[in-house]
Amino acid sequence: MDGLNDYRRVRVADVLSDFRALQHHIAAAPTEPPNIEDYYTEGWAALRQCAIDGHHILECAADTSVPEEEDEAEQEKAELKQILLDSYARRHEAQKIYLRQTAAQSWIVNREAVLQGGRPHQGNLSLLAACDQQLRAELSTITDEIVYDELLLSDQAMGRWTAEDPSLRRVQRWLRARRR
Repeated sequence: MDGLNDYRRVRVADVLSDFRALQHHIAAAPTEPPNIEDYYTEGWAALRQCAIDGHHILECAADTSVPEEEDEAEQEKAELKQILLDSYARRHEAQKIYLRQTAAQSWIVNREAVLQGGRPHQGNLSLLAACDQQLRAELSTITDEIVYDELLLSDQAMGRWTAEDPSLRRVQRWLRARRR
């Protein structure tokens, strides 16, 4: 026994708490535009996809397969490491979804500033296209590497124990295994 199971339990609890908070933010975001004509615009489509992705990451099955260990503390260690991988990967994906939502909500604000309560017309189409382009640019910057690094830095800044956090590669493997 290595004596770290208390640290592992706290780490799992912290990551699960983060995931839960992210899920609340994801669920609270709007998915339907006030004007039905905007339903298929890029930002609203992105928000609907975020809601779908958020539901999926919440509902996908956990991998609970852990080899049987003879020692009770070693069994607990193996289970905690598996739970950490599961919760860590879910938090990672939820953070990506949340960042995409934030970009789409900024798009809504920018679009409304262009429309000023009106509707799209020849005079504002280029400005609306610029809003769409900015959204695409922001979404393209939300990568696994960036999210992983930002979460790790945030955890470290909060003084959290990160010694056994799963690698980005393990997180990506876990996520790929749960894609539809």
